[in-house]
Amino acid sequence: MLLAIHHVAIICADYQRSKHFYSELLGLKILAENYRAERQSYKLDLQLPDGSQLELFSFVGAPPRPSKPEAQGLRHLSFAVLDVAKTVEWLQQAGIAVEPIRIDPYTGAAFTFFADPDGLPLEIYQVSDRES
Repeated sequence: MLLAIHHVAIICADYQRSKHFYSELLGLKILAENYRAERQSYKLDLQLPDGSQLELFSFVGAPPRPSKPEAQGLRHLSFAVLDVAKTVEWLQQAGIAVEPIRIDPYTGAAFTFFADPDGLPLEIYQVSDRES
């Protein structure tokens, strides 16, 4: 039976730029970094405070992801935060453009979106202390 999401894998266009974005700007912990010579590909394992992980890959010649109009498949990746407004300030101080904060009409929770260096939509979604 499924217990939780273990990891999400992301293919990036510029490995060093994306590594900096996820590890330095967003502060995800680097667990492992490997260069796979046979594939000319990096694999970077990153961890969030709750133990969930992101895998960052680089592949030569990978086509760009269609973001607009939205395509079928994974729509976006959402991160739980305790305070969306404070997180927006933190992201903006790091030079990351963030959309205006919105309120989920069904849950009443604050949320907003920003993008990684390749345009992958990322969301921050406010949760209570009980949910985190």
